[in-house]
Amino acid sequence: MIAMQYSITLPADYDMGIIDRRIAEKGPLLDDFPGLAFKAYLTARRDAGALGSRDNLYAPFYVWRRTDGLNDFLCGPGFAALTQSFGRPEVKTWIPWRAELASGITHAAVATREIQAVPPSADLEALRRRESEDAVADVERRGALASVAGFEPAGWTRLRFRLWREAPRDLPDGVQAYQVGHLSLSAA
Repeated sequence: MIAMQYSITLPADYDMGIIDRRIAEKGPLLDDFPGLAFKAYLTARRDAGALGSRDNLYAPFYVWRRTDGLNDFLCGPGFAALTQSFGRPEVKTWIPWRAELASGITHAAVATREIQAVPPSADLEALRRRESEDAVADVERRGALASVAGFEPAGWTRLRFRLWREAPRDLPDGVQAYQVGHLSLSAA
């Protein structure tokens, strides 16, 4: 399993309706894409009130069951079309420690993503256990519709990604919030 996200920063005066239309048109094309657990089509807007962002962003987030699905997507026509429109973005990847999905995942309207440095002195097994337990608790007790905990060992960062029915209250500093425009799921 592998998690992946790229983020395209758009100009402050960009008509985000263009991205919304693109998501509506292209989003269903990845429904049941081989190897995909889910893709959340995410946007963030400078003028979105409580979910307001510093920048206008298009930043889809993926969880792949197998790397061949990721390879087929990145090397395929859909990603090629995106790069023709916006240039080739940096694609960040994480190794999931835990990915929990609730049965109501299709009702996700908001996503949150937090990336933090893993200190050199961190006990990685303890961190993995704690983050995995938190991912389960987020779905079972805190109302998350999906929760992904993972790490990236090249730069030593950890990831917390959550899908929600509505925005959580009082988001801490460093947490990026997004609107979910579409959710593609795999049948298997």
